[in-house]
Order: sequence, then structure tokens, then C-alpha cells
Amino acid sequence: MADSDNTRVCLSVTRRMLLTGMMATTTAIPFRDNALAAAEALAAKPVFDPALVLWRDWKAAYLNTAALCRKQQRLETRLAETIGFPSAEVYLPDDDVTVSVSWHGDIEELFGDDPKLADLRAEAEADLAAHQARWDEADARIGYSAAKREERAAADHEQELVDTLMAMPATTLAGVAGKLDAVLREGESFEECEEFPWPQIRSALVDLVRIAQALQPGIFMPGADRKGPYPKKRREAVCPSVIMHQRGDRVA
Repeated sequence: MADSDNTRVCLSVTRRMLLTGMMATTTAIPFRDNALAAAEALAAKPVFDPALVLWRDWKAAYLNTAALCRKQQRLETRLAETIGFPSAEVYLPDDDVTVSVSWHGDIEELFGDDPKLADLRAEAEADLAAHQARWDEADARIGYSAAKREERAAADHEQELVDTLMAMPATTLAGVAGKLDAVLREGESFEECEEFPWPQIRSALVDLVRIAQALQPGIFMPGADRKGPYPKKRREAVCPSVIMHQRGDRVA
């Protein structure tokens, strides 16, 4: 092929590439403008957002649950320090060892129905019952079990609110941010968890807050006041139960 033919082919290819690029750019501009308009509409303050209203209700319930959790922890610690978790010490002469039992299941597992151990079993049951009675008396006096029930009821109410929040379509960026904020507070297994998807959700919330505040300076955005990790208040991590005491569901 002659050089002039090669030149014409290259020019033709170049024109097609430029045309394709212009078409893509022309298509992208309306898309960008539409996306910006949609974001501005979502950020608009006058729009009523039921998701944001639910987020406020959930946030109040979340803080109340955390406060009740701390209360029952303090009472639990007080009981443990003054009475001690219900238990009994049992000496096993055949093994020349002393073991501690903390609930009836321990005794059942240790002694079973062996008639030779009946006296030891009866002694262990009596000692454990006496310690449990002292615990229950102090519990009734300071209100630990009542506080635990109150905290559990508050946690159930909070869970209902967060479930409702997640099912509610948001109509503003603030509503979307509220959902992400609730997910972070409720879902992270520990503070600043680095496992997927928690860093990604934190990053998305930061982006969302930045965009909304750029579109409308001064707009309220859930999560905007986050300066550090959200403190965890999950019952299994922050509010340890009196495990031995509650195996029999004594605190309901």
C-alpha cells in the first residue's frame, strides 16, 4: 500500500476515534448534569424525609440502650465485688482436688447419679443454693435484674426501630447518611473494625457528608460529627452477662 493510502487510512481511523470520543462526552454531560441535579434535590433541606425522622428516633433509643447497659454493668460489678458470682467449692477426695461449680449443670456433670458421691453432691447443691440466695437478696436490693430487664427491653425497641429505618426509603442525602450511621453503630463488631465492609461503609459515609455539605453548606448530616470510632455497646462485647448465673435464665 502506498504512503498516501496509509495516510488516508490513519486519518479515517483518527476521525472515527474523535467522533466516538465526542459522542461519549456528549452523552456523559447530560448524565453528569442529571446526577448533580438529583444529588442537589436529595440534599435540599425542605424535603420531608421519613428515614431521617426514624434515624432521630433510633439514635435516641440507641443512646438510651447504651446508658442502661452501663447502668446494669455497674450493678453487676457491684454484686460481683460484694457477693461474688454464685458458686460452691467441692473437694473430691479420690482426686485430691477442689473444684468450683457455678450452676446446677456443673454439679450434674461432675457427680451424675453415682450413689457414692451423693453426699458430696448434696453438699455442693446446698452451698450453691445458699450463695445463690445471697446473690438474689442483694440483687433485689440494688436492682440489678430489673436493670437488666430494662436494658433488654430498650435493646429490643432499638432493634425494631433500626429494622424499620432500613426498610424506609430515604428521600434526602441526610436520610441515606442516617442509614449508614446506624449500620456502623449497630453492625461493627468492634471499634474501627478493619474487616470488610466496615472501612468501605465509613468511607462512603464520609463521601456522602462531604458532597451534601458542598451542595448545601450547613446542612445537617448524620455522621458529620464523627471524630473518632463509634463506641460499641453490643451486649455480648460490652455488657457481659453473669454467665454462670444466667445459664438457668434467672435474669429474663
